[in-house]
Amino acid sequence: MRPDDWQLTEDLNNVLARAGDFLRTRPDLHTVPLTVTEALRTRGADAYGAEAPVFGWLERAGEVRAAFVRTPPRRLYLTPLTPEEADSLAAHLADLGHPLPGVNADHDTATSFAEAWQRHTGARPTLHEQERLYRLGTLTPPEPFPEGRGRVAGEEDREQLMLWHREFVTAIGGTPSADNSSWADSRIADERVTLWETPDGTPVSMAGRTPMVAGQIRVAPVYTPAHLRGRGYAGAVTAEVSRAALSAGAAEVLLFADLANPTSNGLYQRIGYRPIADFSVYDF
Repeated sequence: MRPDDWQLTEDLNNVLARAGDFLRTRPDLHTVPLTVTEALRTRGADAYGAEAPVFGWLERAGEVRAAFVRTPPRRLYLTPLTPEEADSLAAHLADLGHPLPGVNADHDTATSFAEAWQRHTGARPTLHEQERLYRLGTLTPPEPFPEGRGRVAGEEDREQLMLWHREFVTAIGGTPSADNSSWADSRIADERVTLWETPDGTPVSMAGRTPMVAGQIRVAPVYTPAHLRGRGYAGAVTAEVSRAALSAGAAEVLLFADLANPTSNGLYQRIGYRPIADFSVYDF
């Protein structure tokens, strides 16, 4: 396979025209590229930062076989590739001098690309995280159900959402933005964050959801402050936001869980989520 079978662009409309149909063939495995391109389409550069995103697709005999998206400074995100396809992409990006901080993809693809990137650049990969992608089957509210209720976050919750989002990003090893007000504002405007609050009206947990694209909605993020965990709040708010996604018409409701956290994986399965595939995240 020739590296030049890969096509690169910074033009969102170009990649959607060439690879949009391909991404919609597997809304579950392609959930991240679908939601990233949709956010860029609807919100523009403000969705992910000032640096121009880079997109690419693999085309053979007029047919798109794979795609990738990168919104700097974030890692490269790939759809499933064979080892040969991963090697050809690594060679192409290395020849072009594209710097990469890491890769995120299904386990086999991420591992193949990480090994190929080391061969072509000498950069040594380090496994950062392993995740499991789940799809909702039959929604089963957790038992016992904590006291309180779920409600959609509103403007009065803006500061709380900003604080919890910063804490969530830090907890997963990311670097919080100096100003994440746009994250909170867009989700409040679209009613895409559900809060669980105690009977006295105190918010204790949150769960967000992505916009629906190609019939799928992904639950993200789910966050409960450390001192409030172990009380059933995360299960309750996840069930509530999952119900909201179904009510919005989603054919597939998805979420990722860190495999290093057996508690969350067990929780999601108890409320009806079923495994689809494992993903790996490498740093270079």
